[in-house]
Amino acid sequence: MVESQQIEPGKQEIVLTQAFDAPRELVWEACTDPELVSQWWGPKSLKTTVEQMDVRPGGLWRIVQRDAEGNEYAFHGIFHEVTAPEQLVYTFEFEGMPGHVLLETDTFEDLGGNRTKMTNRLVFQSVEDRDAMLQSGMRAEMDEIMDLLDELLKRQTSQKQAAPAR
Repeated sequence: MVESQQIEPGKQEIVLTQAFDAPRELVWEACTDPELVSQWWGPKSLKTTVEQMDVRPGGLWRIVQRDAEGNEYAFHGIFHEVTAPEQLVYTFEFEGMPGHVLLETDTFEDLGGNRTKMTNRLVFQSVEDRDAMLQSGMRAEMDEIMDLLDELLKRQTSQKQAAPAR
């Protein structure tokens, strides 16, 4: 569940904050490795496939989700800034509603003690676009996604701690 949401009336942005019991490099990896992204990005009811993820400035990304009936929901964008393991800046567009592009900035703050705070700042083209996204069920979906990311990070952290030193 998202720990903090800032959604101010009349503003074009949403700011979400979540802390994880995982080192920043591991959170970064979970957000940039296509194999890991496909395990948490989107609701459990959909199968997520990362078709493209070129994590570099100017690199493209595309993710497709499929439901049990075979319906597809695709999203894509362009990475504008990539500063590992601190920040990602990219566009986000749902292909089912072309032309409604938002700019997302994800920051990864090392809290020490193998804890990381991730902040997602979404800036929409208009207040109407932001409100439409909220009305589509985005809040509940973001809670589920953050829970899935947290579960993945716990598994990854356990696996890394259990791995023998080389």
